Amino acid sequence: RFAVSVGYWKDPYIQYFVRQAKERKAPEINRGKLEWEWEHLTGYYARVHGVSYLIKAFLEKTECNCQIVNLGAGMDTLFWRLKDENLLPRKYFEVDFPMIVARKIHNIKSKPPLSKPIMESHSGDSLLIDSHSLDSSRYSIVGADLRFSSDLEEKLKKHSLDIHLPTLLVAECVLVYMTPQQSANLLKWAASTFPVAMVINYEQVNMRDRFGQIMIENLQRRQCNLAGVELCSSLDSQRERLLLNGWESARAIDMMKVYSFLPQADVKRIEALEFLDEKELFEQLMQHYCICWASKDSSNL
Repeated sequence: RFAVSVGYWKDPYIQYFVRQAKERKAPEINRGKLEWEWEHLTGYYARVHGVSYLIKAFLEKTECNCQIVNLGAGMDTLFWRLKDENLLPRKYFEVDFPMIVARKIHNIKSKPPLSKPIMESHSGDSLLIDSHSLDSSRYSIVGADLRFSSDLEEKLKKHSLDIHLPTLLVAECVLVYMTPQQSANLLKWAASTFPVAMVINYEQVNMRDRFGQIMIENLQRRQCNLAGVELCSSLDSQRERLLLNGWESARAIDMMKVYSFLPQADVKRIEALEFLDEKELFEQLMQHYCICWASKDSSNL
């Protein structure tokens, strides 16, 4: 929300899910913390653009005749942004823990700018909504635990998941919170369920070096345990986990590489938002996150 309010990218919907960030201290106060925040904002910018680029490429290839399953979607606003761009897939699903889903549904029900686009895109029978799920003809939110793929599949099918449609699964900082076995089961389930599919995974990489260890220690101090961090040791380990779990081709690039691919005019614009001349920390941080994507393509899409 703060990145959007400063102007890193446009998202008119995030304000309805996340309260306004507290005011920022002046740059001379706590310079170190400010640099850390800036690196993260620029990192978020690269993540949003990198993931969005792949999602739009998939929508273009399938001419939107597809479905998207956003795993661990939280307060994500992609459904509304795609609708604004006339890029909605046939159906857009979100999955998260029931508690998170309940909060999101409450916000949607109480805020017309969120509920109206769902109503506008809906056709057919009446829209179903209860405290832990929402189901319209184009958008569904499902409360489920991703560690149990049979339960997940059952709930998605209840909300009209079509396994024959090209399917894009998106996981941003999700698999790393599951044990390697749990994330393997989820990836295997997806690869074996959909004949034509793509998965996008954004998370940590190069976590065995000193910088990676410091990141892990910082998170542990905040009671945040990365149960699947051993699979984040390199770009190769990230690719291998996808290939070993039934995906036909897989690629992985670190976020510094993603940043170098972004439109240079826009990069100049965001670098001017909050100028800091120390870029070493930024580069280190970006080399410790990556975007991986894999596909399974029985129809040569």
